[in-house]
Amino acid sequence: MFYVIHQLIFEKEGVYLHTNAKRSNQDTTIPGFIRIVERPAMEWSPVEEDVRNAPAVFYTKKVRGEEETKFDPGYEPDWAVISTVKQERRQEHPPVREKGQWGSFSLPLSELYSLRRARFSLGRNFLVLTTRGGDPLPPLHFQRGGARELLKAMQRYIRLAPSPMDGRLFLAYPHDSGALSQSFDELHLFDDTSADLVSRFIQDPYATTFGGFSKVTNFFRGALPHTHQESPLTDEEPGFELITCGAELGPRPQVKRGKPLDNWDQFLDPEGRVIDPQKVKELVFRGGIVPSLRREVWKFLLGFYPWNSTTKEREDILRVKTDEYFRMKVQWKSVSEEQEMRNSLFRGYRSLIERDVNRTDRHNSFFSGNENPGLALLHDVLMTYCMYNFDLGYVQGMSDLLSPLLFVTQNEVESFWCLTGFMDLVHQNFEESQEAMKQQLLQLSVLLRALDPELCDYLDSQDSGSLCFCFRWLLIWFKREFSFEDILSLWEVLWTRLPCENFHLLMASSILESQKEELIGSNHDFNSILKHINELTMKLDLQSILCGAEAIYLQLTHCKELPLKVQEVLGLRVPCSSSDESPNSEPKETDTLLTQSEARGASSCQPFNGQTPQRTPPTYP
Repeated sequence: MFYVIHQLIFEKEGVYLHTNAKRSNQDTTIPGFIRIVERPAMEWSPVEEDVRNAPAVFYTKKVRGEEETKFDPGYEPDWAVISTVKQERRQEHPPVREKGQWGSFSLPLSELYSLRRARFSLGRNFLVLTTRGGDPLPPLHFQRGGARELLKAMQRYIRLAPSPMDGRLFLAYPHDSGALSQSFDELHLFDDTSADLVSRFIQDPYATTFGGFSKVTNFFRGALPHTHQESPLTDEEPGFELITCGAELGPRPQVKRGKPLDNWDQFLDPEGRVIDPQKVKELVFRGGIVPSLRREVWKFLLGFYPWNSTTKEREDILRVKTDEYFRMKVQWKSVSEEQEMRNSLFRGYRSLIERDVNRTDRHNSFFSGNENPGLALLHDVLMTYCMYNFDLGYVQGMSDLLSPLLFVTQNEVESFWCLTGFMDLVHQNFEESQEAMKQQLLQLSVLLRALDPELCDYLDSQDSGSLCFCFRWLLIWFKREFSFEDILSLWEVLWTRLPCENFHLLMASSILESQKEELIGSNHDFNSILKHINELTMKLDLQSILCGAEAIYLQLTHCKELPLKVQEVLGLRVPCSSSDESPNSEPKETDTLLTQSEARGASSCQPFNGQTPQRTPPTYP
């Protein structure tokens, strides 16, 4: 037998391997040792494992200045969870996996792809390692501490960089830049013709969502050094926040949709002011708007017209806004070819817009065919928005937001100002840092953890706990998931900002809960989860999802011991911060309207424990 001597870099006892963390309710744990050896590799072996069952590795450990040689027979040249496949050298008592038990494993650090600070519902902190082949190892629990020291030892040989999409996930990269470049080549990161949707989505969900790689910098941000970045080496053991209700949520109420708003004149006084904006919003939230009234009501929902404006004042607003729009349009129209050649940013915006316009909602008659005037309007409004907000400019996805507005208003100027109002709500989704998107995915995770810990645990076990497959839903408010007509109904509901500003996250929760049986029952892995979610497009029933989302809201708000984080997501608790006393912390219009609704006698949910400031959710007719 051939033996190799390796120096022992790190060793820690009391590291438990959990074999049933994925789906079993049993807390099956095996105590053992974790080691880093100079090979370099990470190894784990059970405490009670017979010497014949351990990985056959020589390593040396310095004791009082001398090297003490130890021997563990049965060395596996490649990492493996030991099975009977490669047991030719140890026919007696092989450390096979039997009845949920695991033998030793050895993982070369060059084969480590990622490390996750896991969030299982077992009440403990875990590290989950995933290989470059996509296989997760059983979770490791450091009962006596030592995770921080382990990661320090690992970083002698590899670099751990936080994932741009998941703060609990750290990607492993070699220190050698040449090896890093080679790893990008092997991933085919820039092969735009690749059919590997899953790997492209992992690298950059934003770009893959819209069929291009204009945002691949987000993947590189996780790979390149940062001066200020989150580190897996914190002062305390790497852990996670358990979001549980601490009490039963109670039954989920049955919710029915109402009738759409079909009589606009009854809400106007003799001078044209809207008498009861809150009542209008409640009716729109409960049932939407009949198509014939959308053009008028949308302009109020999106801030083009103030709710308290008179008919005469709205005529003046339209005249001023029309002049302002065409002044901005003339600016980009007057840019000569020579000037454009010296302005790469402007040239890039125009190129992106022209490409996206030609593939936006072409199935709709308003945008179908060649030389369609609707396409020209779509192009001109987006170009003018670049002049209106040149810092943000144009980002893929904005054309998806504009097309329904243009379809409903049938007017260039009105659609532009409605777009600016819509972008005031979602502009952070399109910022290059994507901090708002990451925050929303985190908030969605908080909601789902409170609603269905079992589903969260399953997604975590399949390396899908970041919910990155929901990225497109939140980015453009489900535009690609429902039919064009359904989107008109959905967006007007969301624009009311009732019953809370994060109702779109409750929509996402409702969709995920509706797919729980399929995801868990069919034992979907990461790849098939992503595939299944993508295939939901045009298969979801909007009214059922809306009812489910509202029912979730009512169920959560009636919980007596709702976690603070969930309260914050629902707008029931204002986060305490130093900015609370700032001038910018004035109540938003939605908050004022909610207060008005309460003053009219809306019933409140059951009180929460604690002294945190809360807002009472409104009820609806």
